[in-house]
Amino acid sequence: MDYRRLGNTGLGVSELCLGTWRFGRETNGVVETGREEAHELLDAAADRGINFLDTANVYGTPNGKSETYIGEWLADRDREDYVIASKVYFPFDGRGEPGPNDSGLGRKHIRAQIEGTLDRLGTDYLDVYYIHRWDEDTPIEETMRALDELVAEGKVHHLGASTMAAWRLTKAQWTADVDGYASFDVVQPLHHAGYYEDVKEYLEVCIDQDLAVCPYSPLAGGFLTGKYERADPDDPEQVVAPDGSRASFDDRFERFYLSERGWKVLDAVREVAAECDATPAQVALAWLTEWDEFTCVPIVGARTVDQLDENVAATEVELTDEQWDRIMDARYDPDGNLWGH
Repeated sequence: MDYRRLGNTGLGVSELCLGTWRFGRETNGVVETGREEAHELLDAAADRGINFLDTANVYGTPNGKSETYIGEWLADRDREDYVIASKVYFPFDGRGEPGPNDSGLGRKHIRAQIEGTLDRLGTDYLDVYYIHRWDEDTPIEETMRALDELVAEGKVHHLGASTMAAWRLTKAQWTADVDGYASFDVVQPLHHAGYYEDVKEYLEVCIDQDLAVCPYSPLAGGFLTGKYERADPDDPEQVVAPDGSRASFDDRFERFYLSERGWKVLDAVREVAAECDATPAQVALAWLTEWDEFTCVPIVGARTVDQLDENVAATEVELTDEQWDRIMDARYDPDGNLWGH
């Protein structure tokens, strides 16, 4: 595992970041990743050189459980060996039904949530604190000032922003510059080979502002692992699951990942994987880490140690310029137009 500087900061981070959104999360009454499994994944990540951990105050059922699992694990390790990121914005139910000030990016909610996050993680500071979304109900000046106070107090070292429109990211950076507040150093958009055009303007802001990019869902919810097959050449949303059955997805998965562009990109990823003696997942991750306009550190949300090992092996894959371009260009039809959904 090699390490790189996180954008224009002095932070040295691993080429991959471990995402922990499944830690303690219940789906239909079943915990996706329990405490024992979470600690096993954290041990494996650390043993393989991953020092960058991503969580959020709302991860887990109830909210905060992911941070608690990480904090318990960190208690037996040296905190200074790890770069830890968390987030704030969404309604927090970790102390019961959320009240009127238990969400958003107002000063009251930010101040309350940073204290809870630090307590659950068992640390005095966060390396990166993201705003999880944009708050339309709170002036950005209030948000940036509250975040700046956390930096001044040493509770947060660097600020980050997750999904939002490019113009809003620009507005936040402009506000910080004009008012003398700490600005964002890192962003966390949905970004993968089949989805690039949808965040093009956002990434252009990142390039201009020298922001690190830590994409979530870098494997398109599992689509770019190659485990699905197309069932109908005329309908990109008809999919055959790994067991041979017709797959069924929720609206979000279909909207975000299943498109004509996605299948064309997956075909290119598979071709390159065969040439590199790698898996499609490894090629998809390598394609992200090899962006040269900005530091790109994908967030991998492995469910098992075997999946984590496959992801980590992506750091050994080296794409030629032609292979990288082939995947990028697969988004376009022969006339140079973007393949549609």
